[in-house]
Amino acid sequence: MTLLTLYNSLTQKIEPFESIEDRKVKMFTCGPSIYQRPHIGNYRTFLFEDILQRYLEYSDYTVIRALNFTDIEDKSVLEAKKHNTDALRLTQKYGHVFFNDLKLLKIQPPTYNPKSSTSIDEVVSLIQKLLKRGHAYWHNKNVYFDFLKYEEFGKLGRPDKSHWPKSRRRYHKDTYPGNYWNLGDFILWHGYQEGDTIYWDTAIGKGRSSWNVQDPAMVAQTLGYSIDIYCGGEDNLIRHHDYTIAIAESASGKPLARYWLHGAHLQINAKKMSKSKGNVLYPDDLVKSGYSSEEIRFVLMYGHYRKRLNYTEDKIKKSSEKLAKAHELIDVIGGADGSESDGSVNRLIEHLKLDFEQSMDDDLNVKQAFDGMLAILLKLGRLTRKNRLTSEDAKRVMDVLAGIDGVLQVLQVLSVEGTNPKKD
Repeated sequence: MTLLTLYNSLTQKIEPFESIEDRKVKMFTCGPSIYQRPHIGNYRTFLFEDILQRYLEYSDYTVIRALNFTDIEDKSVLEAKKHNTDALRLTQKYGHVFFNDLKLLKIQPPTYNPKSSTSIDEVVSLIQKLLKRGHAYWHNKNVYFDFLKYEEFGKLGRPDKSHWPKSRRRYHKDTYPGNYWNLGDFILWHGYQEGDTIYWDTAIGKGRSSWNVQDPAMVAQTLGYSIDIYCGGEDNLIRHHDYTIAIAESASGKPLARYWLHGAHLQINAKKMSKSKGNVLYPDDLVKSGYSSEEIRFVLMYGHYRKRLNYTEDKIKKSSEKLAKAHELIDVIGGADGSESDGSVNRLIEHLKLDFEQSMDDDLNVKQAFDGMLAILLKLGRLTRKNRLTSEDAKRVMDVLAGIDGVLQVLQVLSVEGTNPKKD
């Protein structure tokens, strides 16, 4: 058996994976801010996380995963006002869209789906602990986190703290644009202001939670204060996940997560996706262009999750052709009925499984795993056409492929009854 290794953003090293509890993984994946519809760039991140979960399960781990919805924040409140609707009604609509898209892309639904709006009690409990321990303070009606009180602040994103201002500076918004650090204290609780349309009446007064305190509250609510894996997009490395760590660890005194994984962004024709550029694509845009669920999933995962992916029409056409070639070979091999096996068959079947696992164990190298599989299928296809592959050989191949497709979800292969397609 090979050993799964993953790039840990916290240590900036490739490390062997070892769960806290034997064969059990607690995994938190940063979900979408559902004030608007997620696009295919967002789903690229959710796909790499899905493949990670599926491969852990292939490797005989039990995975408990939480994927959260940010449904109440500055952006959702403003968007709801713009459309003259209720913020929860707006975000509920996009939440339904999200789960429909997960189904389309064959992404497993999470074990837990906590929401900002349903984690208020945990937020209040967290803030009370931080206030009591001196990590947070009141200013007017708001509560802020004092980053100087947490000595390890910035251990993930590594900001240059020498530039922090000597006088106290506070940041009042949930999020700020740009790839730079907010040099100061960040908000935890938006105290009620006259005219606010959404707020809760709590033990710390009326108001609503900030974005940065919501995630640690939802982790604690569903998985506890110490988990195995925390995932998100590479943009979370600026500010967000360091804030999450500071809040959770200041409250609990425990390391929040052993492994931090971040997926790289997707571009469209070498440009960032944005509404202003008019180049935002959604999964059903690709469906309308005639692409199947498997073809969409494949183009978004065919590459290393830590490398930026440039989506083009030519790329999805070529990746679809590659996937079609794999489907064609699987059909050919599945119909094998040769009277005698070639001497190389056993070795090829062994490597079909072993090479896939070695590539996946190498920090989820999906592209290498697929290309290696396809190369072996080409050899097995040639043997089939020469009548050098028996029907029993074909069943063994299909069983290995069923295990592989339990992870990739693009091959349309069913497991052979009575066999175990998982990792030995």
